[in-house]
Amino acid sequence: MALLDFMAPPAHKPLLPAEKIDREYRSMRLKVFLGIYFGYAAYYLVRKNLSFATSGMIEDNLIDKPGAGIAMAGIPIAYAVSKFLMGSLSDRSDARKFMTIGLVLSALVMIIAGVVPYPAGVDGNYSVTVGLMFVFMLLAGWLSGMGWPPCGRVMSQWFSTNERSFKMSIWNTAHNIGNGSLGLLVIAGVALFGGLGVEQSWRAAFVVPAIVAMLFAAMCWWFIRDTPESCGLPPIEKYRNDHTGAKAKKGEEQKIPFKRLFIDYIFKNPTLWLIGFANIFVYFIRYGIADWSPIYLNEVCNMSLEDSSLAYTIREYAGIVGTVLCGWISSKFFQGRCAPVNVIYMLIVALGVLMYWQALPLAGVLAMDVKYIVYISLALIGAAIYGPVAMISIQAIAIVPKNAAGTAAGFMGLLGYLVGDAILSKIAFGYVANSSLGWNFTFVCFFATSIIAAVICMVAWGKEKRMMDERLKAAAEQK
Repeated sequence: MALLDFMAPPAHKPLLPAEKIDREYRSMRLKVFLGIYFGYAAYYLVRKNLSFATSGMIEDNLIDKPGAGIAMAGIPIAYAVSKFLMGSLSDRSDARKFMTIGLVLSALVMIIAGVVPYPAGVDGNYSVTVGLMFVFMLLAGWLSGMGWPPCGRVMSQWFSTNERSFKMSIWNTAHNIGNGSLGLLVIAGVALFGGLGVEQSWRAAFVVPAIVAMLFAAMCWWFIRDTPESCGLPPIEKYRNDHTGAKAKKGEEQKIPFKRLFIDYIFKNPTLWLIGFANIFVYFIRYGIADWSPIYLNEVCNMSLEDSSLAYTIREYAGIVGTVLCGWISSKFFQGRCAPVNVIYMLIVALGVLMYWQALPLAGVLAMDVKYIVYISLALIGAAIYGPVAMISIQAIAIVPKNAAGTAAGFMGLLGYLVGDAILSKIAFGYVANSSLGWNFTFVCFFATSIIAAVICMVAWGKEKRMMDERLKAAAEQK
């Protein structure tokens, strides 16, 4: 009970004098945005670490590819459930406390995973290492679920509907910064551990990024505030004069009962289910490409850990440009609607997948080093895949009341991470890549799901437009 009281949202403060509201609002919006931006980026410093350590662990006879796939699946399995459940909890908690505590605990888990001794495999049996690593990844995944929901809550409380697609597309580049920085920190950490004479330098992939994440947790605590009302400011709808967001039922403006929250607003929402299925395929491509690229590039393209880590970083940083541009296109040409740009971007992803798949033949035809073809194709995939990642999240929180935003975001995570990431891109991928079907079949799947996701987004296009028109009409009638 004491913990629930500690995590509860802060009370509303008396309204500030009118002449101070605009200045204070501008200042606080910048602070909370920076807090959730760099805080969420830091969550990605303690999530994909095993992907970089796997090659070294395989060389040290500690794990194999199927085992690595199972261990890596621990994060999305736990994260999918956690993000969904944490979403409803975050809607009833102080976003600052919720996000900071989750980040600190995630970093501690990764540090422990990086220093624990693992036994070598005997006769192809890696069960001990796989089991230990799976538990660590399961814990890290569960704690990672405390990252997105409070960010969704903060965005819905501090930014209104008609500005949210662009602002959120900028915020969504945080995971590109985090993932891209993870690659660079791994390169620096491995060099540091090697220079210090640490025999298993791959351990730096866990330890060094986690230490940096701890520093950003302090920034979260300093910058983030839960709601405008807790700072003596009016609600964002009143400040921005934007009343186009989804409305809670009468009497549920502050808190929605759990049963109604999950049944009426989530499970009985057909549009949410539609974009949720698109999210499954987007996440399969996103993480199938990302998590297995160090191993794929080493085995097929004969690229070093440094070159494959750089490729990983290029893909993530390219996502920054693509995501911001995606939000700008949505706001400029489609009145903030997300489905049209999702269609365009998923077709670009399909092109990038083909280039990545055929990198070796293309390098021969163009007389180029294969790593440059890889850099270009991964940059194309990165620039395009993160637009739909951002837009689907924006769609989800736009079609529910703002005090259900965390739960809607969690539902998208449940489908994306549990099915798209854990089941498809981790477990199934690991066994397929290690079977007679090999890497080629995985790329056929990537290409096919890119096209399927684009088709689903086409269906959502009309639904989204009708929903937006109905809300604008209702808002006009209220005036």
